[in-house]
Amino acid sequence: MPGNTRTPKARALGAALRAAREEQGWKLRHFASQIECAPGTLSRWETGDRCPKPADVARILTTLGVTGERYDEIVDMTRNTSAPHWLAVSLPEQRQQLAALLEFERTATAITQAAPLLIPGLLQTTAYVRAIMTGGGVPLDEIETRIAVRAGRREAITRQENPVRLAVAIGEAALRQVLGGPNVMADQMDHLLLMSERENVDLRVVPFASGWHPALEGLFILIESEESRPVVQLENRRSGLYLHEPDDVEIYRQAADMVFKAALSYAGSRKLIAEIRKDLEAER
Repeated sequence: MPGNTRTPKARALGAALRAAREEQGWKLRHFASQIECAPGTLSRWETGDRCPKPADVARILTTLGVTGERYDEIVDMTRNTSAPHWLAVSLPEQRQQLAALLEFERTATAITQAAPLLIPGLLQTTAYVRAIMTGGGVPLDEIETRIAVRAGRREAITRQENPVRLAVAIGEAALRQVLGGPNVMADQMDHLLLMSERENVDLRVVPFASGWHPALEGLFILIESEESRPVVQLENRRSGLYLHEPDDVEIYRQAADMVFKAALSYAGSRKLIAEIRKDLEAER
């Protein structure tokens, strides 16, 4: 139903429509005229401020020449755009959520992440990403493309203008789990130390001795933006979930506070990373 939704799924749908238009070289105003739509309405569809009806999306995609699987996936995104959460189980839905994550990171002002078992995506080196994807059974012909996408995400925190404020609490297990061999992990530790020096990055380590904390229940990411309400992303091997209702977001905001209280100080975190890096150097 039309309305001021600005939900994660509505934003993802809008981003997909905008990308399809820009790929064909259409300016927004000219394309709006082509489909007999007010430019303001099309703009609000593309930002997720309003949700187009399936017929509107079909008209846009047909005019742009989008067909086949991509057409079906985008039209399917018009369903339940105003729901209190967005659960993705199928592969097409998971691809949509990944596209949404890229959009959220691009427009974010602050990202808070608890990462108990793996180095957070925004801080992963290329070799570390390759080790994950190779070990995870990603088809060989897809690995380089996925690595390029992951590498592109780093721009959110390294760009010159208004980089995202990133606060990450990394579990000690993520630092000690060797992926790709000692060389890969040593380089990953070097990268973490380097990134922790950035003013917009607050990197903390949650040690094994910290006791219970919410990150032991699994990773979560809280993304905040001036353009829309905060969203929380959760994922596992079979599904992904976005939450955006204020009560749900507040629960994870409180969880993040608890995790960071369990973490080492900035100096203590850097010291532990350096010690682990030294151990890895001895194994090379």
